[in-house]
Amino acid sequence: MEKENTSQDQTIKMDGEEAKSFLLSLLCKNLRVTTTDSRMFWGSFKCTDPESNIVLQHTYEYRHPSQSTVAAAAAASSSTPPSSTPSSEIGNTVRVDMNSRYLGLVTIPGKYITKIEVEEFASQVQRKQAAASQAVSQSQLRHLFPGAPSSIEG
Repeated sequence: MEKENTSQDQTIKMDGEEAKSFLLSLLCKNLRVTTTDSRMFWGSFKCTDPESNIVLQHTYEYRHPSQSTVAAAAAASSSTPPSSTPSSEIGNTVRVDMNSRYLGLVTIPGKYITKIEVEEFASQVQRKQAAASQAVSQSQLRHLFPGAPSSIEG
């Protein structure tokens, strides 16, 4: 059975060198790793192994609240007088925060990983785009001016 890709899910196929380069680019970046039991781990990527286990440093674990916590929050919100309830909270929606705890250094078994996300800020994405466009510009200049220096300062 083949998994369908949605706009947010991506399956990337790479050869050995591309995969190694990709993993090296992730070192020390913050990852969000979701497991089969719906826990989410957020930490700095340190290493992996042939079995796809992942080691994260400075890791926090996030869990969905228990059913009893959700039920208690729902009961508390239904006991709130209607005049003090904002219109955005009217209905069956109850907001309950995830439970979290600091774990430190963890190994997440690859067989339980369902999703891995790289945390990137807008400034990091902009820097990547700027570097890519600069690399294209420099390669175009080298093509047009083969005798020119490889680095252009300005």
